[in-house]
Parts: sequence; structure tokens; C-alpha cells
Amino acid sequence: MDLVFSSTVELAAAIATRKISAVEAFDAHLAQIDKHNEAVNGVISLDREGARERAKKADAAQARGAALGPLHGVPFTLKDMHETAGMKTTVGFPPFADYVAKRDSPVVARLKAAGGVLMAKTNVAAMLSDWQSNNPLFGRTSNPWNLQRTAGGSSGGAAAALCSGMTPFDVGTDMQDSIRLPAAFCGVYGLKPTEHRVSLAGAFPDPGGAARSVRLMSCLGPLARSVEDLALIYRIIAGPDGSDTDLAPVPVEDMPKLSLKTLRVAFAPSFPGFPVAGDISAAVEGLARHLQSAGATVEEAKLPKLDLHDDLERGGALIGMMMEAAQPQPPEEPTSVSLWFEALARRDKSILAWDQFFENWDALLCPVAMTTAFPHCEPGTPIQVDGKEQSYWMLPANGAVFNYSGHPALSLPCGQHSDGLPIGLQLVGKRWSDERLLGIAKAIEPLTGGFCRPPDY
Repeated sequence: MDLVFSSTVELAAAIATRKISAVEAFDAHLAQIDKHNEAVNGVISLDREGARERAKKADAAQARGAALGPLHGVPFTLKDMHETAGMKTTVGFPPFADYVAKRDSPVVARLKAAGGVLMAKTNVAAMLSDWQSNNPLFGRTSNPWNLQRTAGGSSGGAAAALCSGMTPFDVGTDMQDSIRLPAAFCGVYGLKPTEHRVSLAGAFPDPGGAARSVRLMSCLGPLARSVEDLALIYRIIAGPDGSDTDLAPVPVEDMPKLSLKTLRVAFAPSFPGFPVAGDISAAVEGLARHLQSAGATVEEAKLPKLDLHDDLERGGALIGMMMEAAQPQPPEEPTSVSLWFEALARRDKSILAWDQFFENWDALLCPVAMTTAFPHCEPGTPIQVDGKEQSYWMLPANGAVFNYSGHPALSLPCGQHSDGLPIGLQLVGKRWSDERLLGIAKAIEPLTGGFCRPPDY
């Protein structure tokens, strides 16, 4: 058993049947971190002794016949933004360099209660505010496929650690493609659930106990190396928790087993006015042909009549209003309540337009990002896409459309670009049907090749 590239499901089963111990699983991942993290820099705040003790306790509990959770003894990492008791939470921001929360966030508490053994945090963009993971505290994360390329952001450390076998799963945040883009760049899977499906409580360091301002568009979701693992972690962390009052009381169900022959899949090689590399558009079209050959109903999408560029601008404006509310000192001319409600009303139009679209389709297949992993650069530097310079700020555009609309979307690996880097495609589904979207991805997974281990790992 190749412990560091086994799935979360496989590791949990092997520990439960005593084929391996929790300590053996932890030691294997620790060895992989020691071997590769200096170059990749995906893992930070490593708790060697604490994690080893937790693994020993997991083995002892199993030996005395204690009930096992679905993650019993499985080691894992978390993006450096979850408030975690006894471990620093910094978001790569120097004023938070020594911040340690007094208690675990609901998501962290659920993962621990399920038996998981938290090893470390993973690197992020400073304040989660870029599509490269680089910050003054821990430096830059590199892509295991090519160390001269970015792993993406802001969940780049999580995606790089997964890709290189340093962790079996992680949980990131996604306000503007921040789970899906790094997942695509590193060739792993990442799920942005329906908005208000997973608790945002404790999802950002809060030393002063300020009122939570980020209440829209941002989502927490898992990153993993298989759809089955996404479904397992999603089921553990989703649903009301008594802390985040915005969460909808929608039952969290098992991922259904679906046949491709029953599915209706629309595809869009690109969105109007959004740049995208030719190899990525070709991958969308190629997978659409495979789906059609496998019996699915497939058709090029007639997208909702929306100005998607305008949606991006309005989504950015909403984020700006939330960030304004988080400032210690309000601006001289704060946003009025009437402007806030006007912004929400405009957003409702886009949400409803996409809702209507998904009345006719089970899923939309489209790009995650306009390019594969690009060379490390200063934020704002134009990005080369098929030999043409494109705006840096369009990097998350394909994913951010669905942060604005609130629909569930996941990134799944689908082969490689001509430059040898992974291509990730986006699958989007109906709101509140996250489990069905995962079931669709599971049905599609055999056609894509799934996760591929990068060379030299």
C-alpha cells in the first residue's frame, strides 16, 4: 500500500481493519513532508509531536474497542485560515503571526470528532487575497509539477501538499475560485459547495472577536485526490452547526450512484469575452464528446442572458462592501444600506437566471481558469495565454461567476496541457444539490483519467 498516495477512504479502511496503524500513516506522511516540503513549501506550522501523540491515542482507542469515526487515525492538513486550538492561524499576515485561537472552528471540530489527526496548516496567499500562495511569514508555494510555476491561491499550499503526497485531504476557502483554481493547477479535486452549506464560523482569525463581515459568496470546501474523498469530507463538514446562523437546514445526504446514460450535461468551451487557452477549451470539448459516446445527453450550452463581466464587477463590489465593514475605522462615506440592498437585488437576478438554466441541465462543464499554472510573478503582471497577454485579474473569472451565483462547482483533473501541466475542468450543478453534483463527477471520473502523480514524487 502506497500510504502517501492512498485515498482518504483507503487509509481510513486500512486503519479500521488494522492493516496499518495511525502512527504508520502519520509517519509516512511526515517522511514525505520532510523529503519534499523544502522545495514545494506547501506545509507550514507542522505539529510533529502533537500529531504523533494524537495518532498514538487513535491506535490506543482502537485497541480498546472504542467506536471509530469515518476518519479515525487519518492524518490531514488544513489551510492556514481555520481557527484551531493550540495551533497558529496566521493567513500569512504578520499582525496574526502568533495568533492561536482559544477553540476550534466548527469545521475543525467536526474533522477531529470524526477521528482525523491534524498534522499541520498549509500555506496561503497573504490575507487570502491573491491567486498565488505567497506571504511575508512563510514565503512562496511552488507547484510540484514544475517548481517554477505557481500552485495557485489562495488554497495553493493545500493543493500542492495533496499533489505531492504530503496530505490525503485539506479544507480550503473559495470566494473567487480559491479552491478550484489551485486544484486545477495542481491536478487534484476541489469542491466549492452551495453557498451557506458549510459553516464560515471561525474561518478566519479573529483575535478581537469582531462581528463577522464575510457572509456572502465565500464557501469552505474540501480538496482531495478523488471524488469519493470529496464526498466523504463534504458529508462530515456540511450542515447546520449552531454557530453560523446563515446555514440552510438542508439534509446532508450520501453521494448517489448515477449512470451517465441518465445525465443531461451542457458544455461551454469558454464564456463570452473570457480568455481561455486553446488546450483547455479543447479538453472541455473532448470530454463532452466522451460523455456523449457514453450515452449522456450533451449539448453546447445556451448560457443565461447575463453580462458575466458585469457580474464579476458587481461581485467584486460586494466583496469590497464586506471588507469595508471589517475595517476597524469606518470610511468617511460608508456604503449606504440602500446601496447594499440594491447590490443584493442585482445579484438575485443572476442567481435566478442560473437556477432556471439548471432546470434543464444536470451539470455544466466549462473551464476553471483561463490557463494552466503560470510562472511565479508579481501580482498584476499580465499572464500569457496562447502567446497573448491577458489581464492577471481575469485568472479567477470562470470560477468567480459561480461564487456570485452561489451554485456548487468543483474542479476535476482532465489530462495535461501541451506544456505538460495538469488541466482542470469545472463542473457546476444546481443549488442545494451538492451530493448530486458529486455523483455526476464520480460517474464522469473514469473518462478523465483522474489524479495523476507528478514525476519524482
